[in-house]
Amino acid sequence: MRLFMFAASLRKESVNKKLINLAAKLIQKDHTIDLADFSEFHLPIYNADIQNNEGFPVEVNKFIQRMHQADAMILSLPEYNFSMPGTFKNLIDWVSRVTPMPWQKQRILLLSASPSLVGGNRGLWAARIPLESCGSLIFPDMFSLASAHEAFDEKGHLKQADLQKRLQQLLESYLILVKKLI
Repeated sequence: MRLFMFAASLRKESVNKKLINLAAKLIQKDHTIDLADFSEFHLPIYNADIQNNEGFPVEVNKFIQRMHQADAMILSLPEYNFSMPGTFKNLIDWVSRVTPMPWQKQRILLLSASPSLVGGNRGLWAARIPLESCGSLIFPDMFSLASAHEAFDEKGHLKQADLQKRLQQLLESYLILVKKLI
């Protein structure tokens, strides 16, 4: 199975990048991973005038191509002010303007990591609304890593074995479902 994965964070030392890297490590043995850096999708703020006068930015088409090459997606989203990052919402907006709708029937698992005690969970719920409204199939379970700035060891694994096991089980459950859907 081919998976398109990224953390929707621009920070080099992002805890969400650490989480998506760990998720990729946990499943890479049995799957083909396309692990992207979110900075590859640097886009202007969505504006219909830009779309109408200049067309879609090349990054939009590259993103859609990678989406379509994958059987499923795994995303790790930071939480900014109780919501998803504006840069990620902007990506959703640009991609949603393409026809046919690229988000339609995309199988997506949402993860988050945050220094807060809620682990970015509110951002995940905020992201579900536009993604589901665009027709994406969001896996019901999500993974939120609280106190993420203290959660990783020097090898990029979670210090708490039970949390890493929970992440592993979630990934396995998601991939079993995706396999049934493709």
